[in-house]
Amino acid sequence: MSYDLLLRNGTIVDGSGGEPYVGDVAVKDGVIVAVGSVGGDAAREIDATGLLVTPGFVDLHTHYDGQAIWSERLTPSSAHGVTTVVMGNCGVGFAPCRQEDHDVLVDVMAGVEDIPGVVMTDGLPWTWETFPEFMDALEAGRRDIDVAAYLPHSPLRVFVMGRRGADREPATPDDLAQMRHLAQEALEAGALGFASSRLTIHKTESGAAIPSYDAAREEIEEIARGVVDGGGGLLQFVPDIPAGGYQPVLQTVFDVAEDVGLPVTFTLIVGNTGDPFWPDAITMVEKANAAGGDITAQLLPRPIGLIIGLQLSANPFVLYPSYREIADLPLAERVAEMRKPDVRARILADKPGTGHPILYVAQAWDWIFPLGDNPDYEPSPSDSIGARARARGVNPLEEAYDRLLDDDGHAMLLVAMSNLENNSLDTVGKLLHRDDVVLGLGDGGAHYGMICDASYSTYFLAHWARDRDSGRFTIAEAVRELTSVPARVAGLADRGRIAVGYKADLNVIDHAALRLHKPIITHDLPAGGRRLDQKADGYVATVVSGEVIAEHGVPTAARPGKLIRGRQAAPVPV
Repeated sequence: MSYDLLLRNGTIVDGSGGEPYVGDVAVKDGVIVAVGSVGGDAAREIDATGLLVTPGFVDLHTHYDGQAIWSERLTPSSAHGVTTVVMGNCGVGFAPCRQEDHDVLVDVMAGVEDIPGVVMTDGLPWTWETFPEFMDALEAGRRDIDVAAYLPHSPLRVFVMGRRGADREPATPDDLAQMRHLAQEALEAGALGFASSRLTIHKTESGAAIPSYDAAREEIEEIARGVVDGGGGLLQFVPDIPAGGYQPVLQTVFDVAEDVGLPVTFTLIVGNTGDPFWPDAITMVEKANAAGGDITAQLLPRPIGLIIGLQLSANPFVLYPSYREIADLPLAERVAEMRKPDVRARILADKPGTGHPILYVAQAWDWIFPLGDNPDYEPSPSDSIGARARARGVNPLEEAYDRLLDDDGHAMLLVAMSNLENNSLDTVGKLLHRDDVVLGLGDGGAHYGMICDASYSTYFLAHWARDRDSGRFTIAEAVRELTSVPARVAGLADRGRIAVGYKADLNVIDHAALRLHKPIITHDLPAGGRRLDQKADGYVATVVSGEVIAEHGVPTAARPGKLIRGRQAAPVPV
């Protein structure tokens, strides 16, 4: 027998959660055709002795809606073993969209997802208006990994209602009928489901609430019924956690899902301080699932964190008028200015002006930490800016100011906004061991100048399945959480497993060598736009549809990634 690709003698972690075993994996025409002791030869063989062979990872929560159009590589995700991404999350995206509403959607994405407007106006051809036309544009592109998309709520609302939708006016019966019809059309064109958000800090760049923010239950329900009309799919939702906890909005979505018979996945965070609100969400999930529902909570396996610095979108002084006077200077000149005693004194004595709500967390001193060459995402409380300032006997503003000037202004600080309850990730680990909590929230393709969490797959395998003493996952458990579990949630039953008939998306990993690097700043977006990227050691090879897309962290020329249209059935056993 001759194969296209043969992985020899690897430790196979098949994604089912079962015990790893040593064997071979053979691939032909993009599909796994033999597993175990495999004879024959292949056009390409990889010696995987002593290495893990896993399914490719599935990331449920990304925002590559734009990057999948203007770029052939979906990094950081594809550099961290991810072979399938789902985009359109949080109800934001670029379709459907009429010509006259481009600026509205750019305003939404610039504010919610920190994608500079010029990047979108230069990088998007806007050759579509309807969602099916957007799917066609995705299908026509070349890329390294597979993409799937939700129908996003905010563009849908603006497409149907125009300015009334952007201004969050109530939808009329005619509006609702159109939304239902368009949801059906999107599902029939291959959308995996429908996504929406009620999060307070999801603001447009101009400061307004996003179009979906306070949509009525009737609107959610009619769109969900359109999803059912189109064949069914997943409802993704971001509840308004800061403003109202998980009740009552999340319950509304659960009730709609029960009424129409659809699964739901939603954003779960664990607060750093105060009375925990996650137990209420888990109780709601347990109750809904006991009644026959299919509800999962998505949780990041490390802090949801902003990365701040003098070269990034945020730092503790970004809203200070005195800092704004020098903010546009080249970095070296700005650092020289900031080191002058009179400039330092003036900035430290200043007060912040107004700006996007998320910028104010850049002064949460006890949750801000230096981010070094070996980034620590479960840092000691003694390393926080607040603790360092107290140890020095200075104001936290002074400590932050000085740390920003480290490395000639190239220093980065991590703002751990959530998930460090009791100053550790213990609660996160306990939650991730639950069947109704899944990995997610990496946000790849968005927050280009603030967040770089799409590397969480590497962190999860290294920290939670190797380095951490308590709450650890076995290799088999960790790989299952990165592969077959999110594949099931998304309705993509053709991937996430190493077994005959499954899609040949694979990783060959040196687990002992797996290591994250400090995020870096690149300028590879359209119009020279800036973004954060993050690389890793330990990925010997990543394979998509049987083609090697990266070896030892270096991308190849292969671009086998495809658009996934709709839910995918599991292979039929031969």
